[in-house]
Amino acid sequence: MDQHGSKSDERRELMANLRAGHKAARQRQPARPAVQAPPPPGPAAFDFSELPQLRQLRMHRAAADLIGLDNPFFRPHAGVAGATTVIDGKTFDNFASYNYLGLNGHPEVNEAATRAIATYGTSASASRVVAGERPIHRELEERLARIHGVEDAVVMVSGHATNVTVIGHLMKGDDLILTDSLVHNSVTEGARLSGAARMNFPHGDLDALEQILSQNRHKFDHVLIVVEGIYSMDGDYPDLARLIHLKQNFDCWLLVDEAHSVGVLGATGRGLAEHYSVDPRSVEMWMGTLSKTFSACGGYIAGSKALCDYLRATAPGFVFSVGLSPALAGAAIASADLMEREPERVQRLAANGQRFLERAKAAGLDTGPSAGLSVIPVIVGDSIGAATLSNRLLARGINALPIVFPAVAEKSARIRFFITSEHSAEQIDRAVDAAAEELAKMREENVGFSSLVKSVRQTS
Repeated sequence: MDQHGSKSDERRELMANLRAGHKAARQRQPARPAVQAPPPPGPAAFDFSELPQLRQLRMHRAAADLIGLDNPFFRPHAGVAGATTVIDGKTFDNFASYNYLGLNGHPEVNEAATRAIATYGTSASASRVVAGERPIHRELEERLARIHGVEDAVVMVSGHATNVTVIGHLMKGDDLILTDSLVHNSVTEGARLSGAARMNFPHGDLDALEQILSQNRHKFDHVLIVVEGIYSMDGDYPDLARLIHLKQNFDCWLLVDEAHSVGVLGATGRGLAEHYSVDPRSVEMWMGTLSKTFSACGGYIAGSKALCDYLRATAPGFVFSVGLSPALAGAAIASADLMEREPERVQRLAANGQRFLERAKAAGLDTGPSAGLSVIPVIVGDSIGAATLSNRLLARGINALPIVFPAVAEKSARIRFFITSEHSAEQIDRAVDAAAEELAKMREENVGFSSLVKSVRQTS
């Protein structure tokens, strides 16, 4: 056999061995499962429109449509909302803004926010506990502590979340939380989160509060009393001196929510303590928001250094949340500076509030217990009537929003007017006159819940 024949035989033998080895390897492998049809599709995502709560909302909307009532909520506004606002290209007198001292959009405030962005960017990019701490945060906290006349303050990214996390964190199952019946939802949610017992006392009734304390204080470890500086629905304020007396006599803590009273109460806008000439260090916690007088967004607790250090180290809403946006911190600092430097803004607001209140009462409007400051309600008496009045005011160039059930009791449904330092006397007079005229027409026309009942009967 020649050389080429030997090589051919070797190649055939090699290929035969490779094929045999491959066959053996395939035999050692487990058999592949037969191809099966894909499983049938699973259930679709839950249809939230089937929730009873949403069905109820649809019923409310259908009832409003039945009587031709436009939805007064979620209307988009263009530009800065102050004493006027722009909706659908038209300018309206605006009584639905928290811009109490007219500082939102102020050139100094805008410039401070711009500088903060240039230095730190738009976000702190981390929780302050780890890598989100910026010098501007402490500068703001020191400024807020100075305004409130206490040792320290701690700032958080949401006013609502501030009450939820602080109350929910400080209070425990063996504690009691006593709240005025008209406190903000954030207080209610914080109390629920805490697991502590909770009791309401009738709005502003400190005799009832004292009675509850007399009967129940001994049953609990810590007791927290929560009130507001100016109540966001009724526009009145509590007797701080007596509250301090009660909390000292019964060994309680006191939290005053000053969301609507900083920049409003007191000769220079420092809030309830300045209004009553009370030492602010007598109160354990001053809570506030940055979204109103301070023309930013966020919340804070002002009080002792020990309390604020503890909250910085342990409060979940602070520890596990990103630090406040530097732009918001810069805007709030500039707003605080302007408030301190220009107390005449606070004085203009007080004068405007008193003008609105006096004229409203003279026109026969029900303003409830409002003190005539930043918040003045005009109580209509039912939700349909309140929404109707709001729409009629809008048709007359006035933006003022209704507050309806369940935010308030149905019989207390109202239009809530927010007063600012920037409103003119003419704007205030127009708003009061229009509200009185339209409300009188509505009562002649029997507009309200009864009109809905009539429409239902006509279509059934």
